Amino acid sequence: MKTKLIVIAGPTAVGKTALGIKLAQAFDGEIISGDSQQVYRQLDIGTAKASQTEQEEVVHHLIDVREVSETYSAFDFVQEAKEAIENISSRGKLPIIVGGTGLYLQSLLEGYHLGGQVNQEQVLAYRQELDRLSEEELFIKIAEQGIELEQINRRRAMRALELAKFGNHMTNQEPPYQALLLGLTDDRESLYQRINQRVDQMVELGLLDEARWLYDHFPEVQASRGIGYKELFPYFAGQMNLNEALDKLKQNTRRFAKRQLTWFRNRMSLEFYQIADPNMEMNIKQRVQTFLEQSD
Repeated sequence: MKTKLIVIAGPTAVGKTALGIKLAQAFDGEIISGDSQQVYRQLDIGTAKASQTEQEEVVHHLIDVREVSETYSAFDFVQEAKEAIENISSRGKLPIIVGGTGLYLQSLLEGYHLGGQVNQEQVLAYRQELDRLSEEELFIKIAEQGIELEQINRRRAMRALELAKFGNHMTNQEPPYQALLLGLTDDRESLYQRINQRVDQMVELGLLDEARWLYDHFPEVQASRGIGYKELFPYFAGQMNLNEALDKLKQNTRRFAKRQLTWFRNRMSLEFYQIADPNMEMNIKQRVQTFLEQSD
């Protein structure tokens, strides 16, 4: 029997954390963070972690599991998320994955596991290279390598090319999960306004101090390349004023949200809900209830 779990995905600032907590409280669940930056200790404001109060209300996993100086990858997430799912399920609770890192979620849910000997950085770099290609260019590449696919689409083409390149070191297994994939979205103007407001709120909460600490102590680590920190480094270096840096941060975050939506719509079969709908929470709870009552 496959383990049932809920996934809440969507662009930044759309309300995933709040919904995850409400569902966890309603359905006796625990939350697994699906965010590539929230794993780092001491980076709380810029990564929009659940507050201490929220974490006390509902148990959270995969938050604060790495030092800022350490790296974190899709492979790490898959391994640790699997352990968290097993732990939560073994205690009769519902695993709820909440996050916006599409690569991590897709890697876990589609049974796409990187083998222990594969160079993960090379795989991710190749994946990013493929992602920049148009569909026509991808399909030409598939044909050139003589790869046959029963159904050709962008997602299958990219996976086939990755397996062809790194297949000796990778496995592709069916995951033991039955997942309900919920997506949150909003119209572009409203979402962008939420993003701008969130950045302003982060500044009020102390983002500048947090980013300055990172700049002073760990300017070259993986965590420092995350949106919310790297945009402020030129300000600390005296290369631009604060307003320019914050404008850049808001712009990059808006662009990131657009990329997130594109990823989720093209590569994952999410059931999208508009956060402006006053019945959204009720509809989602009804959908989750139906999903949990269904037999495999």
